[in-house]
Amino acid sequence: MTKGVIATPHRLASEAGAQVLRDGGNAIDAAIAADAVLCVVYPQMTSVGGDLMAIIWPANAGAPVGLVGAGRSGELASIAAVRERGHETMPERGVLSVTVPGTVEAWGRLLERFGTLGMAAVLEPAAALARDGYLITDRLAVFLKEGAELLAKEPAAHELYPPMEGGMLLRNPDLASVLRDIGRGGIGTFYRGEIAAAIVAAIKRRDGLVTARDLAAHRSQWVEPLSVRYRDLTVFELPPPTQGLTALAMLARLDRLAPNQLQPGVGFVTAFKQIRDECYPLRDRYITDPEFSVTPLEPFLEPGRAALGLGDGQEGGDTIYLCAADEHGNFVSLIQSVAYGFGSGIVAEGTGMLLQNRGAYFKLDPKHVNRLEPKKRTMHTLIPAMAARNGRPAIVYGSMGGDGQPQLQTQVLINLVDRGLEPAEAVARPRVRVQAGGEVISVEADDPDARDLNRSGLKIELMPAGHHSLGHAHAIVIDGPGAWRAGADPRSDGTVETVT
Repeated sequence: MTKGVIATPHRLASEAGAQVLRDGGNAIDAAIAADAVLCVVYPQMTSVGGDLMAIIWPANAGAPVGLVGAGRSGELASIAAVRERGHETMPERGVLSVTVPGTVEAWGRLLERFGTLGMAAVLEPAAALARDGYLITDRLAVFLKEGAELLAKEPAAHELYPPMEGGMLLRNPDLASVLRDIGRGGIGTFYRGEIAAAIVAAIKRRDGLVTARDLAAHRSQWVEPLSVRYRDLTVFELPPPTQGLTALAMLARLDRLAPNQLQPGVGFVTAFKQIRDECYPLRDRYITDPEFSVTPLEPFLEPGRAALGLGDGQEGGDTIYLCAADEHGNFVSLIQSVAYGFGSGIVAEGTGMLLQNRGAYFKLDPKHVNRLEPKKRTMHTLIPAMAARNGRPAIVYGSMGGDGQPQLQTQVLINLVDRGLEPAEAVARPRVRVQAGGEVISVEADDPDARDLNRSGLKIELMPAGHHSLGHAHAIVIDGPGAWRAGADPRSDGTVETVT
């Protein structure tokens, strides 16, 4: 029997989580330690200034519990306020796209309910890496070059994240101080103390819409995950404001197909696209903050409803997903993001912390369900997943990928369940992704069916093998107490770490 297992998209994060398990922490402690490390070493994907969602199956519990750590728009946010600043559509970058950071409060809620080590202990590995520096990966180097124009617009961002080569040392002493302050003072220092003051000053300096009152009022939300049957599994996703219903809607329709219809090939991709095209328009019509508009479940979970269009969505969406398990029987599915690559592009001065651009998902159409309004959570792409068999946890899985997450994680589940693949192979196999608008299908160059798909009449965009737009997926398959098989996506810099 082993003590635990963790899979993340970066080796340093996996190692930090594994060390926490060795030190006596549980899967929740390990997951937060790893997530904090990712906020340091994967700034293109996530940040302390981002949002966090999680599904936890606590030891000896009969069902999982969900946490929605989504920040709201500012009290000053409105369609009129954005238009007065010269915009006809919601800005995708810059200060108007900034929403309240939800991650730190979510860390606090997870630790106070399920953790064993405390905030200071789980944040220390990340703080040490930020202080002492880390060698950047070739993947981060590519993102730094691709994001150079965005980051150059902000002096603090450019100074912290200039174009670099893989293997160079990157330090972030301001972020180290922030992490240590949170460890010592708890979440209050982030939302109502000196860190909050620095965030608010950065936003006010740029004529933004989030205030000190917005940060002080922020709270995460405990929720009951929604579920559908898929084969012999019960699959759990988070409810609105997340797009979890979109993934459940796809599974409800895929479950009507025989497993032999889901084997790789043109037939599968054609059927998969049709199902995606039925489900995404439902998302774009109905899903937003449930405190502003209730989302009906029936159109999503009752296959056969007429499609409403091709679906909206953005091409951005850079995120981290990780999963963990421990010997006590705790399981964690956690996803965290700064929204697009490097978020808003703004580093709050003195914090070393990028602010997210989650507000880019709002609409300036006053008739749209996801229209911008004060103190509102936008339709949220972040969706961790988990599946149970006979009332016990069976699979923990998920993927980064913005709007594509329902498609990407669904293919991982198909690989595990219908194609019988081991977790490492299930997350590594070539995937497809129907892009925003529903016409173009991205296919990885190493897909054995790429040539046939090109000849099929479908509109195919060939992507480099292992491209991050097809997601960084990770998974744990649970065989019994202390018996797990796990896989980390080779599209990332990640690893699986098992603690014996």
